[in-house]
Amino acid sequence: MSETEAPPSHMSFWEHLQELRVRLFRIILAVVAAFSFTYGYPFGIPEFLFHHAPIAPMRFKLWAIAQQPFLEAMARQTHQPIASLQPWAFTSLTEPFFSLMRLSFWAAVFLAAPVVFYQLWAFIRPGLMPRERRMVIPFVFITSACFLLGVVFAYFQAFKFLGDILFQEAAQAGLRANLHIEDYLDLFLGTTVMTGVMFELPVLFYFLSRFRLVTAKWMLKYWRHATVIIVFVSAFMTPGDVVVTTIFFSAVLLALYFISVLVAWIAEPRKPKDVEIIP
Repeated sequence: MSETEAPPSHMSFWEHLQELRVRLFRIILAVVAAFSFTYGYPFGIPEFLFHHAPIAPMRFKLWAIAQQPFLEAMARQTHQPIASLQPWAFTSLTEPFFSLMRLSFWAAVFLAAPVVFYQLWAFIRPGLMPRERRMVIPFVFITSACFLLGVVFAYFQAFKFLGDILFQEAAQAGLRANLHIEDYLDLFLGTTVMTGVMFELPVLFYFLSRFRLVTAKWMLKYWRHATVIIVFVSAFMTPGDVVVTTIFFSAVLLALYFISVLVAWIAEPRKPKDVEIIP
């Protein structure tokens, strides 16, 4: 530690506990404030984007956004206009209420994520060195960007791929859609969140490489073993009980693995070159 580098501050156990309580309270307050917006705030989305009325409580707008990839896939396979599709049904009076509340809650968590990350950073900041404190903000920004990129990929690409395959099978069998909101939200939230987490893989291997726990050469040597693990994880962790979801997410994870190889190679600490000493 350099002389100009201030050491981390020391706090007692009860001071840490009090600090944790304050940070948790602020996180809960941020999520509650975001939930009041995502559940009941009247908001308008242009009609030409989602084919719904322009003004409605936010929870209905979120539901319109969540079902849009599914309806587009259904329209492509059944050759019907989206406005004429009515695939949703419910057998419990409480199902629509709690399903929309769950969707609003996860949207609120996503909306309040910057506040959550900041409060977590503020809690651990006193125990970090000044150089480490400067690395936290780029780390939070990059991890948030990777997660957002995964969510966007799941919404615009994963659902398009999965919806086309699954609906093509149903259309060829002559089946009529009569689906539950709760089951669809399990698929939608599970796919988007899981894909967002998967896109954090390059960030994970960046730090593993920086700490010399793995190397790009080692990752290339054991890529076949990694493929088996990836298929195993995809089979048990991805939503849905059909083989196509396992194959799709296995392919995405394998592509991210090879991207992580490149990231690990860039992040590997380089050995200093030997300096020739001239007598």
